[in-house]
Amino acid sequence: LLLQKMATAEPLLPGPGAAQKEVKHTNFSIFYGANEYLETLSKKYEEYDELADLLKSSPDGGADADAYPAKKGEEGSNEPKKKMLSLDVDDDKRSKRTKRSVPTPNVPEPMPSNLAFMFAKITLEQKLYMWNIYTLIFVAEALSIVAYWALLKFDLLPFWVATIVMGTIMAALGIQNVYILHDVIHGATFPPYEWQAYITHPFADFISLPWMEMIMEHNRHHNSTFDLLNHGEFGWDPANWLYVLQEWTPAWYGWLTVPLVPLWHFVGASDTGGLFAILWWMNFPDAGPSGKCDKAFWTKWLPARVKHNLFVLSCWACVWLLGSVGLGLPLAEGWKFTFIVSAMFRTGFSIAWTFFTNLNHSHWWNEFLASDPERTWPFLHRFMAFCLGGSHRWNEMLFHDIHHMCPGRIGAMSQRGRFHGWQKVHDACVEILANGLWKHNDPETQMEQHQKRRSFVLKSRKESKQSKESQ
Repeated sequence: LLLQKMATAEPLLPGPGAAQKEVKHTNFSIFYGANEYLETLSKKYEEYDELADLLKSSPDGGADADAYPAKKGEEGSNEPKKKMLSLDVDDDKRSKRTKRSVPTPNVPEPMPSNLAFMFAKITLEQKLYMWNIYTLIFVAEALSIVAYWALLKFDLLPFWVATIVMGTIMAALGIQNVYILHDVIHGATFPPYEWQAYITHPFADFISLPWMEMIMEHNRHHNSTFDLLNHGEFGWDPANWLYVLQEWTPAWYGWLTVPLVPLWHFVGASDTGGLFAILWWMNFPDAGPSGKCDKAFWTKWLPARVKHNLFVLSCWACVWLLGSVGLGLPLAEGWKFTFIVSAMFRTGFSIAWTFFTNLNHSHWWNEFLASDPERTWPFLHRFMAFCLGGSHRWNEMLFHDIHHMCPGRIGAMSQRGRFHGWQKVHDACVEILANGLWKHNDPETQMEQHQKRRSFVLKSRKESKQSKESQ
């Protein structure tokens, strides 16, 4: 109940006159003072200057990183631009693949009062709130494993009943883990405490990317894919291999491999998976001069990878011990309990990532949205919102194109919904979509044609509704 309340309600922000009072914390508290967090934020961007470079190349130039000038490969520098930290364009600043110029987000100017909240910077209190939610989700995941063990240990439920009940709970927590991960990446990048960087996704797989590299790879995705249907338009997109099974051919038989997409996520191909970690490690960081290993690899990235995965393996070692010694079985028998727990969490993570990456970036889904399914398929929307944890989560599936327009300034639709409610965010997205998302002089893309058609339908329905209410 506490987790549900904190996940759906607005955070308790300081009241009038409280802003001047310095917030204190203790070593035993997960809550952090805003002033202390601000100091941590500044130091982290200095330490991870690669992230500042990467955010500078994002569609809207990043959020926090605008205070820290990019250092690597800027104009006037003798050091070449890093491929993974910049856009891959030709001498005319156009995509080498599509020949489109780099589009500019169509941010409303002047900013209407009813849209200002969408572009407002996430407050420090909201950042801390989201990390508190993140910590509670990790605790809930750990407790769900203990609860499953207890059900089996004391024969409180038959094996299959206990597995189905706890499997459903673990899968639901996995889905919410992905949502809070995505919300935090786009607004509360750095955790208040160092230990919180380790609890972001330990139950997703047996090995995975450390938190900072999770942030790097996701922003690399945004830098290379501005338009949802033009994957890797401005450079290598680490998510490209997730689209292969649904887009390897436009012919009808391409649908035959679509059912394999969730399985591809399940075995570790998604952002939080082990296969994805290996893919990223093969490409980042960029090689140094003469093809030598980047200096930061040994001092920064490799130690972080080792420490993160030692923590992940220690979590799974605890699960193994619960499933063997904890159940009165030989140590070698722990794999059964471990694999069942892993499968249940993987199911949740796979469902969430399938929606985030494959559904949002599919031609079929964006064509479907352009036909106004909210009116013609209302039950579908209510059902999917329920499955994903609420309408504010479902907004992420309805307006992912707006998220790609301003991943820094707007952030995630789910994130905005946490603080302003899903309906307010939904209505604002309809208006932003109607204004057009990009400014450029190139021919319309297929995605822009879908957006124009959809915005016309949405605006017409909204005006019709307002007209009936006024009568």
